[in-house]
Amino acid sequence: MAFIRRVRTKSGATAVQIAEYAAGRQRILKHVGSAHTEAELGVLLARARELLEDPGQGVLELGVDPQPMATGLARPAREASLLDPVPVAPPAVRSSPGRVVGRDSRVLFEALAAVYAQLGFDALEDEVFASLVLARVVEPTSLLDAARVLADLGQEAASYKTMGRVLARAKERGYRDQIATACFEHAVASGDVSLVMYDVTTLYFEAEKEDDLRKVGYSKERRVDPQIVVGLLVDRNGFPLEIGCFEGNKAETSTIVPIIKAFQARHEVADMVVVADAGMLSATNLRQLDEANLRFIVGSRVTKAPIDLASHFRWHGEAFTDGQVIDTTTPRTGRNSDNDVLVRAEPTWDRTEHPGSWRAVWAYSAKRAARDHKTLTLQENRAKAVVAGEKAARTPRFVKKNGGDTVLDEASLARARRLVGLKGYVTNIPATVMPAGEVISSYHDLWQVEASFRMSKTDLKARPLFARKRDAIEAHLTIVFTALAISREIQNRTGLAIRNVVRQLRPLRSATVAINATSQTFPPQIPADKQAILEAIHHGRLTH
Repeated sequence: MAFIRRVRTKSGATAVQIAEYAAGRQRILKHVGSAHTEAELGVLLARARELLEDPGQGVLELGVDPQPMATGLARPAREASLLDPVPVAPPAVRSSPGRVVGRDSRVLFEALAAVYAQLGFDALEDEVFASLVLARVVEPTSLLDAARVLADLGQEAASYKTMGRVLARAKERGYRDQIATACFEHAVASGDVSLVMYDVTTLYFEAEKEDDLRKVGYSKERRVDPQIVVGLLVDRNGFPLEIGCFEGNKAETSTIVPIIKAFQARHEVADMVVVADAGMLSATNLRQLDEANLRFIVGSRVTKAPIDLASHFRWHGEAFTDGQVIDTTTPRTGRNSDNDVLVRAEPTWDRTEHPGSWRAVWAYSAKRAARDHKTLTLQENRAKAVVAGEKAARTPRFVKKNGGDTVLDEASLARARRLVGLKGYVTNIPATVMPAGEVISSYHDLWQVEASFRMSKTDLKARPLFARKRDAIEAHLTIVFTALAISREIQNRTGLAIRNVVRQLRPLRSATVAINATSQTFPPQIPADKQAILEAIHHGRLTH
């Protein structure tokens, strides 16, 4: 009796053959072909079955319904001989040959969808919103182009109008509040939120006119387009917890308190430390955070060093040792006498004894000093070039006007040279609760929020924005916020940047094969290194 045989060839392909047992040996009756992929193998096996199967035997293994076969004219009956070839039924009549009708990256989509669900975002019960979030993780693009990305991921995209309705639904149903709650629960379950970090950025619009939200404001990139100010709160691992949107001309220092208070109110959190850079250092901010019973660590401006370190400069001059830490006080506003320069020892900050000051921690680094010296030298040379008329530019640092002449500001330059290598931190946490070293290390985790902002701007392309109405803008930020949470979680699990993960997993293409008006999708062969990434995404950190 004839049967189907699969044989591995030297080239690594799989040969599909029809054979029979004759005199105790296998005899090949027909070589159907060689397959190099699972999809090709499926087609060849279906072809081999067509050559063997009787129509009365029912549905084939691959789910292909056999078609009636042409029987031809009957021959006169005679004794069968062992030398006669085994009768093989003629091939079934097919509407078309087996063919690959589609290839997609559904393996990647399913991995991302698993993380989406594990973070609790599927509680929204909105498949269209979920598809837009996952499409942005893979390839950030416009709403109009999202259908193309989803098709490449093996998903049937909703219509453009339906996607537009999702943006309105996101605002109406409070998707961001639900996402933020799920993020908080995940952060608490996987670590803690006793220390959170805050920073702001701007997102610009491809628009000419301003409105109540989109306004021209301060831009580090010196853009003059309308923009909005976005505040982001993350945990110590960079996982997003809260996001807020403000008018484009709003001062950065006035954004931190509303975001923190919204976070507190949503999750009823009372005991936590807020870390922010020197841009948030304002007397009003620190006072409001303190009044809200929040502890803070904020970067200090180096220009405050001469006041805070007046005692050190009096008793020790400008000498510092590498790694030296000075724990002292800093006036909340202006100057005060809490740090008496006539006393050699630095004061230990106490809320009761020093009501007009905050605690200040200053650290000196030889490496930072070398970097600062290099920067100051470049700035000095640029200033001298402007003074000498060799370079026309905006007035650089260390250049001033004196009697109508442009001169080098030698006093400011000398003052800056004196403070190289110093970095200051302002806090309301007593030394008995948090040592100076921990204050410094906590602040250094601030790079995590900066990394999240870079990810949202580059990998997730949160800007430029093309939406006009505030609800659409807020919905866009909600999608970016959700995509950022997924991206950070995948990065934390795998130890790989999200772009790297997408670049490695997207080429794993599933193939859909159509035979006799039916189709079946075959998964790709996954190499060991890619399988390790998938395992890490689903279960934990990638091991190298």
